[in-house]
Amino acid sequence: MSHTFPPTHQVTNPQLAASWSDWFGDHTEALIGIPLRIALIVVILLVLRAVAKRAITRVVQRVLEPPAGEAERSRPRRSTRGAAVLHRDRSRARQRREQRARTIGSVLSSVVTIVLFMVGVAMVLDQVGIALGPLLASAGVVGLAIGFGAQSLVADYLSGLLIMVEDQYGVGDSVDLGEAIGEVEHVGLRLTHVRDLNGGLWHIRNGEILRVRNDSQEWARAVLDVAVAHDANLDTVYRVLEDTGRALRDEPEFADVLLEDPAVWGVQSLDADGVLVRLAVKTVPLQQWGVTRELRRRVKDALDDAGIEIPFPRRTVWLRTDPADAEADALTR
Repeated sequence: MSHTFPPTHQVTNPQLAASWSDWFGDHTEALIGIPLRIALIVVILLVLRAVAKRAITRVVQRVLEPPAGEAERSRPRRSTRGAAVLHRDRSRARQRREQRARTIGSVLSSVVTIVLFMVGVAMVLDQVGIALGPLLASAGVVGLAIGFGAQSLVADYLSGLLIMVEDQYGVGDSVDLGEAIGEVEHVGLRLTHVRDLNGGLWHIRNGEILRVRNDSQEWARAVLDVAVAHDANLDTVYRVLEDTGRALRDEPEFADVLLEDPAVWGVQSLDADGVLVRLAVKTVPLQQWGVTRELRRRVKDALDDAGIEIPFPRRTVWLRTDPADAEADALTR
């Protein structure tokens, strides 16, 4: 008696194929749909990042373009001994504009990248099926702890960004930040570097800057106080000062430096040694000190030519002697 058994492959293969087909049918969304959506999210975010960076780069390049006429103004003028201090490097303005534009562009690019990255991570986790609520709560607690621990650092970066956006000062400006007074050499998001008159380099955290006096924005004023003797004719003094100021502005070296004719403001004070007369004129930024020095030299020569005396401190000494002491001194002799 013979027994026949059906081939096992004829029975198991259809079952195995059916099970694989059912498994693929049940997991089609997980194997194909979710990866495709994740890839689409990544592609869209990369395109948005590229478009945003391109827009930021165009804005930065537009800011870096020199304004019309800057090349003409930047040509060196004929230098003289008295006006040498006025011939500063006009590329400082361009350097300041470039640093400000590049820094703001870098910050904007970083912000765009971080925001898109966070949005992409959240969307991918949502596609995978991970709940975002607990993650966001944990991230909020961690961010709060980091914020409390790095308050000064956050304040420094925010203050530095506002300083650049508002253009409070820049490289080459002469500023007064409290104890630090001098010329700005670098402006960063966290630190500002100021070189003082003695050559010392100050490193100031931007979060500690509470007020700024900028002597380099829009225009400046050269102020000169001239002391004359009490018996000097003030009308003559006024005329000499006004003529000296007009002659200074008529010279080619100072035509673009002085924004108006020097004006005599009048008597500033009456001192024991003389009369103080004030002369003032508007100048372009950072040129007021050179103009003041040149005015001081020319005013001195003009007053000497006009015979007007510049007073010097006078000192009166009183000697009191007792008559009895004087008589005794005479007897001893």
